[in-house]
Amino acid sequence: MSRTEVPPRTAKAVRVAAGDLVRVIDVDGGQVGDVFAFAGNGTELTEHHSAAHTRAGIDRLFPAVGESFVTDRRRPILTLVEDTSPGRHDMLIPACDPARYAALGAPGHRSCATNLREALADEGLGFTGPTPQPINVFMRVPVGEDGRLHWLTANSRPGDAVTLRAEMDCVVVVSACPQDLVRISDAGLSPLAIETVHNGGNHS
Repeated sequence: MSRTEVPPRTAKAVRVAAGDLVRVIDVDGGQVGDVFAFAGNGTELTEHHSAAHTRAGIDRLFPAVGESFVTDRRRPILTLVEDTSPGRHDMLIPACDPARYAALGAPGHRSCATNLREALADEGLGFTGPTPQPINVFMRVPVGEDGRLHWLTANSRPGDAVTLRAEMDCVVVVSACPQDLVRISDAGLSPLAIETVHNGGNHS
């Protein structure tokens, strides 16, 4: 098993093989994480997890344990195998980006969209396409009966974790979301961690 620390406001990327387990851990509790997944371990990041295709495939807003996230080519890429948190996650809200913070009056603020590209670059991977809509773990944005979205603070506890099984070789990026203007994370931004259990094949 390997562990990668994700400091607040930053992101890290890990390469995993089919069959590997990826555990995203909320170290101190109350911290939202943006999770991205790209098919393959090479330099061509042309296929990625798709929130919209996943919702269409499972007929719900977020997978239950045992259900899979799929790519924009409708292929399973990650399966949710365990969730020790209260189970509140989101797949409706896009990653925060520079334009979002500019609109909130904070130009230059760190963002998950920027974090994603920096984490991939650290692994020698370039990505120039639109930012995929992430898997927002520990994020609570329920839909009210009137159809309105309600932005609530994450209620995950220290050590809560979501475990995903890779269904293909892929690159997984986890961003410890820097959003502190809308209080989706608890008071004070905190780190996340990625634990990888290598059960699959080639990790070269």
